[in-house]
Amino acid sequence: MLMPDEIKACVEAILFMRSERVGLDELVELLEVPLLDLKALLDEMIPEYNKKSRGIQIIAVEGGYLMCTRPEYAGILTRVDQPVRKHLSSSALEALAIIAYRQPVSRAEIDKIRGVKSEKTIHNLLEKGLIEEAGYKETVGRPVLYATTDEFLRLFGLVSLKELPVLREDG
Repeated sequence: MLMPDEIKACVEAILFMRSERVGLDELVELLEVPLLDLKALLDEMIPEYNKKSRGIQIIAVEGGYLMCTRPEYAGILTRVDQPVRKHLSSSALEALAIIAYRQPVSRAEIDKIRGVKSEKTIHNLLEKGLIEEAGYKETVGRPVLYATTDEFLRLFGLVSLKELPVLREDG
């Protein structure tokens, strides 16, 4: 059985290595630690990491946890050589917005809203990991439904979809 400090070190290593949200249930399974014990340790870790003197933080994100840099260091981090960014065309942003607000949504529904075919755009968003297949619509032909991913949330600095700006009705 792992000791509390060892569990914290393992959580730290997992979050660092994954660099995306890791579900609490997955951490419980990986570490073979009771849920309440792990939750208590995470509740200790978050304030430890979120001190002003640290460059990284641990945040709770939709039933999981994520290790990320602190927002106040964004200016410095933009000067660091970064990996290839995910450039999005205006058509990709348009399709992504439709998916984010209407998910789960089929390609035909996206095409109808945009007024143009979206097959290539959807393919590119899938490749970039910003959307994923989220099942099939219960209708003739059973078209694939699309939804946003945790990568979408991370890229746009959101904790959950509830943080999306409210759309106003024009007209």
